[in-house]
Amino acid sequence: MSFILSIDQGTSSTKALVFDAEGQAVARGTAILSTSYFGDGFVEQDPEEIFSNVLAAVTDCLRDLEEKGFDKAHIAAIGISNQRETFVIWDKQGKPLHPAIVWQCKRSVSVCEQLKQEGLSATIREKTGLVIDPYFSATKLVWLLQHKSEIKEAIAGGQVLFGTVDTWLLYRLTNGQSFATDHTNASRTLFFNIHTLSWDRELICLLGLDYLQLPQVKSSSDFFGETTIGGLLERPVRVTGMIGDSHAAAFGEGCFDQGTAKATLGTGSSIIMNIGAKPVASQNGMVTTICWSVPGRVDYALEGVIVTCGATIEWLKNEIGLFNDVQETVQMAAAVSDNGGVYLVPAFSGLGSPHWQMSRKAAITGMTFGTNKNHIVRAALESVPYQIKDVIGAMEKDTGLSLKRLMTNGGLTANAFVIQLLADVLSCEVSKSSMPDVSALGAAYMAGLGAGIFKNIDALRNLKSDKAVIAPSEQAEKANRWYQQWLNVIQNKN
Repeated sequence: MSFILSIDQGTSSTKALVFDAEGQAVARGTAILSTSYFGDGFVEQDPEEIFSNVLAAVTDCLRDLEEKGFDKAHIAAIGISNQRETFVIWDKQGKPLHPAIVWQCKRSVSVCEQLKQEGLSATIREKTGLVIDPYFSATKLVWLLQHKSEIKEAIAGGQVLFGTVDTWLLYRLTNGQSFATDHTNASRTLFFNIHTLSWDRELICLLGLDYLQLPQVKSSSDFFGETTIGGLLERPVRVTGMIGDSHAAAFGEGCFDQGTAKATLGTGSSIIMNIGAKPVASQNGMVTTICWSVPGRVDYALEGVIVTCGATIEWLKNEIGLFNDVQETVQMAAAVSDNGGVYLVPAFSGLGSPHWQMSRKAAITGMTFGTNKNHIVRAALESVPYQIKDVIGAMEKDTGLSLKRLMTNGGLTANAFVIQLLADVLSCEVSKSSMPDVSALGAAYMAGLGAGIFKNIDALRNLKSDKAVIAPSEQAEKANRWYQQWLNVIQNKN
């Protein structure tokens, strides 16, 4: 019996799961992670808390495993998935030099404008597949250089190690013995060349990061080091999978082939379409990234990033107080026949793909004295499928492909209103994974491949996977009329 321990370190929590050799989860653990929001769009987390959060989740998971009568000694491999663009910088003694700067953080808007004015947009797009935007790691690191003299000096002295959360965790879990990342996480930094599959020295120099210590880049399925996870395991176990969480979700959903796509509906949303062995430059506001990699094979993807999805619903609950439990929103949306002309543009941290209006602010439009809280809640829920439709439409233009089915995962898939409207506006089937932790599953698949537990990708296709399929309803025609009005609002035509 061989088990795989999968660590899914996300923005709001860490989940740890143990999977068996059939790809089935046999134990789970979780730990909530705090985030600091302050200033004008500043978002940070404590690197040490991120690490201790992982230890707490793994402890909880191993307890569950043993309570079910299994032996943790049978854990043969470890996989890690992580919140992607969030990064940590630390010194050679392993001490963080600054709080982790989270992917949601907007502090580097002015840096982005500066880089654009310097004429770097085309160069960065061609090399990295990305756009100059605060979402990606590099611009926030440049902000630190401009505002923290001690960090600028430390980088110039070659004393600063940089890594996305996967690298930070690996470094800590291996007591500084392993300093590495994978292709997917590297491709989100804004200074990794997706054509040469290496750190781009020209970009690194242009950004003033010449002496920054960067991790070794490997396939998502590879040998990354060994760890006992702070003594929680009785012997060192190999880490054989590391992959960014959205890419892990795509892999866990089975996006093994060109033209397959998935949407993760969480705090934000990542829509990824596998485009095969060669990168394709988007002409419609998408970014080109690495979908996943195994030794000898790299699959690329188009990705649309939606900054705010589930966070909109949480805002209505926590800050506006329109309901007490998110589950109430389905009934509230159904209590009105339509949104009453009300549209909520959830640009709380700007608009991502395909619009890339990061300075835009959130707005609720179309309200009258006849508007009630049900209309506002419905408008908030509708904003999720509409944003996904924006992205899928752009991908179809770029690739010439017509989407036949969208695979979905994440917390918002539990909302029946959102999923049905998504099927209606896309006019195609939407599948909903029965596995709530599909990023952890994808990381486990990678680790299992790296450890030889799974022979190859074809073996993964044969693993049991139960998915609910939602077909378009008789409301599809109406839904597309509502969507056309959404486009008018987004384009400020209303």
